[in-house]
Amino acid sequence: MKKIGFLSFGHWTPSAGSATRTASDALLQSIDLAIAAEELGADGAYFRVHHFARQLGSPFPLLAAVGARTKRIEIGTAVIDMRYENPLYMAEDSGAADLISGGRLQLGISRGSPEQVVDGWRYFGFTPEKDGSEEAMARRHAEVFLSALQGNGFATPNPYPMFPNPPGLLRIEPHSETLKERIWWGSSSNATAVWAAKLGMHLQSSTLKTDENGRPFHVQQAEQIRVFREAWKAAGHEREARVSVSRSIFPLITERDRSYFGRQSDSEDSIGFIDEQTRAIFGRSYTAAPDLLIKQLEADEALREADTILLTVPNQLGVDYNAHVIESILKHVAPGLGWR
Repeated sequence: MKKIGFLSFGHWTPSAGSATRTASDALLQSIDLAIAAEELGADGAYFRVHHFARQLGSPFPLLAAVGARTKRIEIGTAVIDMRYENPLYMAEDSGAADLISGGRLQLGISRGSPEQVVDGWRYFGFTPEKDGSEEAMARRHAEVFLSALQGNGFATPNPYPMFPNPPGLLRIEPHSETLKERIWWGSSSNATAVWAAKLGMHLQSSTLKTDENGRPFHVQQAEQIRVFREAWKAAGHEREARVSVSRSIFPLITERDRSYFGRQSDSEDSIGFIDEQTRAIFGRSYTAAPDLLIKQLEADEALREADTILLTVPNQLGVDYNAHVIESILKHVAPGLGWR
């Protein structure tokens, strides 16, 4: 059995072919798609966060709105770029959104990927420590965030407060008791997967990974998952580790499906660079009739290792079409793989 959710980047553009032409469209359609996915029996609604882009930006208003309009579905991110985050303010926002949802947030955080502007986090007021790196800054923000979510007091109260204080040092409010157990780290390398496991964060692995040995993408990703689970076990966490992988999967059922995605049926892994030093491997898309899709996905080692699958959706094609894609996978593909 697998948990199956969708992952939306929330693209919007005023171009003629887009059904998502404004930022308002992207936000409201994201809520509507989460509602539709829950009604179809999907398990998760996840959103990608990018800054300085015509995509979903600040996630917490959206997560709170989805939480208020749904009852069962997991609500998450994949991922929030921690280079841009004030971890204490983020603890407030995430605590509030989690309480509104009834404890359904699954927050994916990460060092982030290359952004639209050079060193965009500097415009948000953040600078790496002297002789430090932006990667180290992101990990430091993540550690402060996790510490704040523990709910321990750390701030000295005013001796003459406006309102009565509880005894002792004060913590971030509002506080969600279990949110710390539902934080995930978006990792592109084996080393950061091990680091995340030691801190008790679940693992998110996308369709992009650092190319560490030249093997096929799904093989490298499966290796990463196994290394993560070994590190989790060694760390002695009592909770069960979770792992999500992202995939672009499009069953060709209708003429519209074939019109949109039929030409992608011969997709393969590709190699590129996410920065000047980092060689990366990009996983293929899966596009075929359901019976062939099942055979292709059975051979994907990382899918066998993961417990959660995030389906990347082409959100600019509109809510109805994306709900159709999710329903097609749930009905025509997932049962044949034992995911349902």
